[in-house]
Amino acid sequence: MKLNYLYINLKISTLTLIILTFISLSSFSQIFDSEQNPLSVKWRQIQTNGFKIIYPIELENEAQRMANTIAKIYPSVANSLSLQKTAIPIVLQNRGTVANGFVQLAPKNSQFYTTPPQQFDSQDWLNNLAVHELRHVAQFDKITGVKSKPFPEEIYFAYLGAAVPLWFFEGDAVSIETSLTNAGRGRQPSWIMPFRTSLLNGKNFSYSKNYFGSNKDITAGYYQLGYLMVSNLRKEFGKGIADSLLSDIKKRPLRLYPFSNSLKKFAGNNTKKYYEKTIAELKQQWQKQAEKTTSENYVSLNRTAKFASNYFLPTEIKKGQILTLKQTKSETPGFVLINADKSEEKLFKIAYQEQPWLSYANGTLVWDEIRVDPRYKQRSYSVICTYNFASKQKKQLTFKSRLFSPSISADGKKIVAVQIDLSNQSNLVVVNPQNGEILETIPNTENSILQTPALNSDGSKITYISVSEKGKSLWLTENGVNKKIFPETNQQLSRPIFLKDKIAFNAHLSGVDNIYEVDIENKKIIALTAAKFGSFNPSLSFDGSSILFNNFQLTGYDIAQTEILPQTITKNQFVYFGEEAERQENTGNVFDNIPTEKFEAKKYRPLANSFNFHSISPTIDDNDRFGLQLKSNDLLNTFDFFTGINYHSDLRRVEYNAGFSYKSLYPIFTAVLRNRPRIGFYRQNDVVNEANWRENFIDLKASLPLSINAYNHSYSFLAEVGTSYTQRYFEAKEAALFRKNINFPMSYGIGFSHSVRTAERDVAPRWAQSIRFSYYNQPFDQNLTGDLLAFESLFYFPGIARNHSFTTSYNFQESSGSLSLNNEINTVFGYGQISAKSVLKNTLLFNYRFPIAFPDAEIGSLAYIRNFRGGLFSHYENIGSETNLTQPKTFGLELRSSVNLLRYQPVVDLGARLVFVNKIYNQNPILEFTFNYSF
Repeated sequence: MKLNYLYINLKISTLTLIILTFISLSSFSQIFDSEQNPLSVKWRQIQTNGFKIIYPIELENEAQRMANTIAKIYPSVANSLSLQKTAIPIVLQNRGTVANGFVQLAPKNSQFYTTPPQQFDSQDWLNNLAVHELRHVAQFDKITGVKSKPFPEEIYFAYLGAAVPLWFFEGDAVSIETSLTNAGRGRQPSWIMPFRTSLLNGKNFSYSKNYFGSNKDITAGYYQLGYLMVSNLRKEFGKGIADSLLSDIKKRPLRLYPFSNSLKKFAGNNTKKYYEKTIAELKQQWQKQAEKTTSENYVSLNRTAKFASNYFLPTEIKKGQILTLKQTKSETPGFVLINADKSEEKLFKIAYQEQPWLSYANGTLVWDEIRVDPRYKQRSYSVICTYNFASKQKKQLTFKSRLFSPSISADGKKIVAVQIDLSNQSNLVVVNPQNGEILETIPNTENSILQTPALNSDGSKITYISVSEKGKSLWLTENGVNKKIFPETNQQLSRPIFLKDKIAFNAHLSGVDNIYEVDIENKKIIALTAAKFGSFNPSLSFDGSSILFNNFQLTGYDIAQTEILPQTITKNQFVYFGEEAERQENTGNVFDNIPTEKFEAKKYRPLANSFNFHSISPTIDDNDRFGLQLKSNDLLNTFDFFTGINYHSDLRRVEYNAGFSYKSLYPIFTAVLRNRPRIGFYRQNDVVNEANWRENFIDLKASLPLSINAYNHSYSFLAEVGTSYTQRYFEAKEAALFRKNINFPMSYGIGFSHSVRTAERDVAPRWAQSIRFSYYNQPFDQNLTGDLLAFESLFYFPGIARNHSFTTSYNFQESSGSLSLNNEINTVFGYGQISAKSVLKNTLLFNYRFPIAFPDAEIGSLAYIRNFRGGLFSHYENIGSETNLTQPKTFGLELRSSVNLLRYQPVVDLGARLVFVNKIYNQNPILEFTFNYSF
């Protein structure tokens, strides 16, 4: 009994440590997307076989289809984990324009972002989401159980993040999506191309580097790493290996590196050694493929990059000058002109895109960008933008649109784009390039997903790609008639363009992505490139004699050129690592023979479903007070609630609390109630006495966060107002000495910020501004006087070298009465450890930060070091009375590093700061340490 008691105590302690390490301390936090839809969305629901599908009314047909699909395929998806049933809500989101999907706990649900991307697998997008995300549901159920336990979800979720590497979750899901369908990313050469390229170039990156990424090199990515390792496990140890691993982790949770230890038990190698074994196998297979596949070396027309750099979609706009969309580890995406001598002329930066895209003709550049709703971030748009080379003017052509992959005709008089409406219907539309008006909608009679259209030279013909569960097809539209060039295929067809009277396109007929050409009349296909690793994005040269294209290399997408000459299509030598897993599953395409039952659909009322309790979790606040909280988050992210207790160890008393946040309306309303112990001191008859009491404290706040983006700029605005009420309960002897009530002190805040998009290697924004005004007063309590006005500012400037940042911050406050000792502005480094000589009035803070090195160093299983960053600072306080510009209060230097500890996914920011203090304070140098983490 005693041993069992100790084991239970150890288990609880371990899980408590995990939960405190891996989840946010905020009462209202959610690990995944917590944004809202506008109130105008009308929701419905379908319940079947343990699934509750919640969806906007426009998706009625898609929801009915998914209800049939999910119920039918789940037993096959979960079969190799020895599961057949589950229970989970699935929310279909249709207001966004970025494709995505995920499964989470706390609360348990899955979100499908239904708008299909412009380049993905050769199958229906929602089917693709369903098979992949349902595998995640099965993975979670394997460890947590199908039936919900009494409120453990947040602890389970934290444990899953600590116990199982993300590459296994995603790799196993990709393996299933590939094994159970005719498509799947495991069949795409372009998807594993970076991994293959690095190995065939002799770059044997460490396990941590390929898992966690790099600030200088292109690495495999944890999806690709996971798929290839899981495929090798399935090949060696059979269909049940994932079941065995997850079952063992569930049975023996209290271990350091539980996944690695379970892997060693079943596969004979820990994670790193099995990675090295897999790498050796991959390299051998890919070398054989390279020997059997004819390839050419192409000269790069861009500069040789020292670190990962992409020159997407090269287009020759005049002889010897190439327009391209450039993105590197140290630069954000922007348009660049490359001259014959490889020199570069920067044009301008752009916003986020659904995928890299541009189209050029007749002096006009056209592209699409994502625009996000100012308040309801679940809603976004894809708009068309143009740039006129003659006038050098940018223009947003469409607003609140859902238009993708715009292509302009050679004469500049037409733009064709893909429009996807809220019911997920795809159509081609012709857009006026002068005012953005839709001139024509071309019917999509096949009701398939449409991708990447292009116009011929006079705008009379359109070519595009269609996608359905049958595969991808190449189409031609002429005189209002749609003609299929060749039937559906699982080839990764993409970005067709006209080459005079023929069409060029991407495919992987040889097992490597290359560019091909098809004759529209006789359907004969020839190869135009023979890249070793992959070629993409063809465009016709200025004189029409050759094509420019992207040639993938070790450092990314380079620009190459070749004459338009027919080449032999070599035999497909693609190495399909998922072959054994597909044979083991032996299902064929799980999307064959899906039922068409009509399910009963009911209204889904968000307000009636506001409470959704899921977790009782340990918490710790800023004062190291421990407690437990019961948490509720609704499935649409509109209402969050918590209630719980905290133990004040210094007072040896318990606090009771509850709170909510309501986020459906334009303002966000939050309220927190605390019944808490307090302590105070008073002097009576020259004796200092201690007073203890309890108080009810109610805190109320309304806030309005707004933000917009345009090109590479983001702007945000925040207005908030808050108040509180405090009611105290004293012993009789102290009741006359302290105020019983504090009646509704008010706080007001307003802030504005602007920033430009940052690059991966930036230590801070290169150009940004932020200002905030705060005001506090007590208008409803005549016995308390005083107010406080505060101003805070922060300005970022480019440093002397790329990715360096110089920051200046000026802050001041004026206070009086009972608020005279409050501090509401940024302070100097070391402030809390320096004795004050006067009341804080203002601060002026200068910081210079810069990258030092990007070592990508793996220190065994202890840490993976991504980078080292340095900083210098000089801080001033109460300028004019206490310090001046030649005499800062504190100054010094800092060293920081981003690392992954113990091979866990969160990026930890470790730092040390040496603070020198002005000599008038008689203070020794101060050494401070910093620790932050992010997912």
